[in-house]
Amino acid sequence: MREIEVELKRIVGPDNVLTDLEDRVCFSYDSTHVERLPDFIVRPRTTAEVSEIMKLANQARVPVVPRGAGTGLSGGSVPVYGGIVLELTRMNSILEVNLQDLYAVVEPGVVTLDLQNLVAEKKLLYPPDPGSNSASTIGGNIAENAGGLRGLKYGVTQHYVMGLEVVAPTGEVFRTGSRTVKCVTGFDLTRLMVGSEGTLGVVTRATLKLIPAPEFGRAMLGVFDDTLSAAKAVSRIIEAGVVPATLEYLDRVTINAVEDFKPCGLPRDAEAVLLCECDGTREAAEKEAAAASAIMRDCGARRVDFARDDVEKAAVWAGRRAALAALTRVMPTTILEDATVPRSRIPEIIEVIRSIAAEYRLKIGTFGHAGDGNLHPTFLTDERDADEMHRVEKAVDDLFRAALGLGGTLSGEHGIGITKARFLEWEMGSEGVSMMRRIKKAMDPNNILNPGKMSLDDGEAADPATGGGAR
Repeated sequence: MREIEVELKRIVGPDNVLTDLEDRVCFSYDSTHVERLPDFIVRPRTTAEVSEIMKLANQARVPVVPRGAGTGLSGGSVPVYGGIVLELTRMNSILEVNLQDLYAVVEPGVVTLDLQNLVAEKKLLYPPDPGSNSASTIGGNIAENAGGLRGLKYGVTQHYVMGLEVVAPTGEVFRTGSRTVKCVTGFDLTRLMVGSEGTLGVVTRATLKLIPAPEFGRAMLGVFDDTLSAAKAVSRIIEAGVVPATLEYLDRVTINAVEDFKPCGLPRDAEAVLLCECDGTREAAEKEAAAASAIMRDCGARRVDFARDDVEKAAVWAGRRAALAALTRVMPTTILEDATVPRSRIPEIIEVIRSIAAEYRLKIGTFGHAGDGNLHPTFLTDERDADEMHRVEKAVDDLFRAALGLGGTLSGEHGIGITKARFLEWEMGSEGVSMMRRIKKAMDPNNILNPGKMSLDDGEAADPATGGGAR
């Protein structure tokens, strides 16, 4: 390991190889409750440096875990077997914004909100909008195929990645996609890389599609006295042909956590609220907003409040973005899931969550992107309480069985990583998982790139209880 450290310092400079215990602890976890120590934190600045690091690691059989801001919610950047954490935030340049062909070229360490703010100045929009956009990086968004608040109308990260520069686990640099509107040359390696959770290659550059920014937005808050009425309103809005830019759900537990943490005027006595924004031309947005408001009232909303100005709208949306941070303050341990169902089944999955909370005597705060079927039931617990954690584990099993039974999926945007690896065959079947392992083996023959994730390790999921780096 000493020889490897010397080589790493030669490649990126001594100041960009961190080995102190304090540094290693800081890079041992993401936003889950899983934690494993790496041996080195290496901070490259160029594609050439990443390539050299991967060649060295592959030859020495040392694990490499790519990492951006560490905001992931499935353990994807946790170094299960130690080794090298490849910290990519120094690669943070926005290299080009093309106004004629509507794309941007960026490095992986660019913060999502920084890109969104820059293109907004040019009256353009980069739509993928994860709740962590003020911290998360484009490379991490690509690795996890991040979604976000605008997913209902605008889609998720994969819909805006036109092409990539990637370093393979064996060190070769390859490029995917193009800067054209259409491209069907060869296998679609771009789509293969997006959502691969850092297991197939390290993204070092991305070409991202931009669109013209909508000229107007109309936002509203629907207040409900029962969760089922709010859920039914979601289905009815979509059924009516109204496609809001955002349609978000917060239950009472979440509302009160947000108001305790970052007061923004949410009604504490409501059982649920829907946050809805319609955008486009002023005429179209006003028409859709009026229709959505009428449907909410028809479904039993106590009231529907329209934002009076941008300041009021920004305050409510800031509260929504703070939902997870607020919930983490309620109990010592927070376990966030993202079971996703067809949006017509939202009422049923909300009933399932309520039933699970009652059956297992658990506190669950639920919020999320109801308009695209992606909710975030958040288990508020204490990992020091063995009995309660056992009940949480059984409750999570029941949640995913129910979601799959409703025609849903294990993850809408957070990925599989460590935390959902044991469920993967439930959705994909043994044949599907086997095919993923064959692709992984072909691209990463020595299994050095982000091992221990998505059950890809030679037929066995890594056990987080026994993983960890050298001390």
